[in-house]
Amino acid sequence: MSKDRSGFGRRSLLALPAGLAAGPVLAQSAEQPRRGGVLTFAIAAEPPTYDLHATGTFAVLQRVSPHYSTLLRYETGNYPNIVGDLAASWEAAPDHLTYTFRLHPNVRFHDGTILTSEDVKASWDRMRAPPDGIVSHKLATFASIASIDTPDPLTVVFRMKEVNASMMDLFASPWNSIYSAARLRADPNFPARNIVGTGPYRFVEHVAGSHWVGERFDGYFREGQPYLDGFRAITMSSAAVVNALAGRQVLAEFRGFSPVERDRIVRGLGQDASVQQSTWLALLLCTFNTTKPPFNDVRVRRALNMAIDRWGGSQALSRISTLGPVGGVVRPGSEFSATPEEMQQWPGFGADIAASRAEARRLLREAGVPNLHFTLTNRSIAPYVTTGVFLIDQWRQIGVQVEHQQVELSAWYQTQSALTYEAVVDAEAPYNDDPSTIMPKYLSSDRSPSSRSGVTDRQLDRLFDEQSRTVDKTERKRLIRVFEERVFDLSFSTPILWWQRIVVTNRRVRNYTMSPSHMVYQHLADVWLAPE
Repeated sequence: MSKDRSGFGRRSLLALPAGLAAGPVLAQSAEQPRRGGVLTFAIAAEPPTYDLHATGTFAVLQRVSPHYSTLLRYETGNYPNIVGDLAASWEAAPDHLTYTFRLHPNVRFHDGTILTSEDVKASWDRMRAPPDGIVSHKLATFASIASIDTPDPLTVVFRMKEVNASMMDLFASPWNSIYSAARLRADPNFPARNIVGTGPYRFVEHVAGSHWVGERFDGYFREGQPYLDGFRAITMSSAAVVNALAGRQVLAEFRGFSPVERDRIVRGLGQDASVQQSTWLALLLCTFNTTKPPFNDVRVRRALNMAIDRWGGSQALSRISTLGPVGGVVRPGSEFSATPEEMQQWPGFGADIAASRAEARRLLREAGVPNLHFTLTNRSIAPYVTTGVFLIDQWRQIGVQVEHQQVELSAWYQTQSALTYEAVVDAEAPYNDDPSTIMPKYLSSDRSPSSRSGVTDRQLDRLFDEQSRTVDKTERKRLIRVFEERVFDLSFSTPILWWQRIVVTNRRVRNYTMSPSHMVYQHLADVWLAPE
């Protein structure tokens, strides 16, 4: 009943510079797991909320995911294979319009109450039809669900309005955590600042700017897990993370490092360093506020997009940062990705940067803003800052002057939600390669909370819906190309570069296998610590 797919994106050891050696990545069955110990890991950002349904940042998921369960999940060490989490079994109807799940019995929330199908229904109803005042970050991805039935306490039935080719991946999303129906009835916003889940670890405390602590939940429904006594996520700056891991003050950081940072850590840890790599399901974009002149003029947006030398930037920045390959809406090299030749037909992706910049200057003159000045809002964390500096230099070469405003995570979210910015270094970190998990970023803002440009374009909305219900992969890929062409023609939110993921941990951390997404495998149920 699990979903078997290719091993695309699996881990591999990096080729390290001469004189540096990474410890081996141990096979899943190499050693017997040991119980005990507290995993200390670093996170370089504070969480703006505790609600997994409401956000898309690793700063929330990597702290909060160990406290919750989902219906399905990605199998440890075998991404992107899907296995059960709360679901003991499941079945899809032949027409893909009904999905039936049978839940594990006697699953307990951390407050001792028993999970039932009503909790699953309440959580999914909250995501697909959020009450007033509640944000569902991936709202657009749930539009094909017609209803959710609970014929008995251990059975959940999802009925669809239409086929959704991405549905199995939605059931496995690490963001789609199951909350207590009773808690939601009392306060729909309860998860924003409270945690009562069914996951392997019980919430202990969060001290803003310092740490987040979870401890083993002895009532966890998977016998023998978790192995750890608990975990402690320590908040620190990006620079401090490198020093802390190299100096053995923490055992891990699960987001990723640049090649330069990797080398520093490996020098510090020597044979105690374990290094894994993959391309990364993460990208940075430049998003323009289409409600503010002159960014309501497509000529201005297209000019700024065309001034960016992505191909040259990729070569230079991949050596010093986590920034990596050039790509479009979907991850380069993945099943639905455009080829480099197809990409070069898009505005801002051409091979002749001199010609692109000449056209950019012409567009700015035609729009009446040849000497454009504006502010670029950005996060104060790598590789956002690197990207901001790169963009400002690219725009300077067509006569545009830009102020670089760097803010913390909560302020970055707030300025986008309120549409008070002019241009922003935006981000998207999908948990898999299915286009329907990525494309909502580019939909009309009234359709998708993750779209923050203020744009309304019903043609993009229609193309998204059409590809999501298309099972034939050749036709789906064609629709995605049409979608991308329109995104780049409108240039309201365009990818700059995708990332390269390099994870370094202390070799004491066992059974952590990375995927292309830093949002997957963060439940920590099967991670354990070797002795010092």
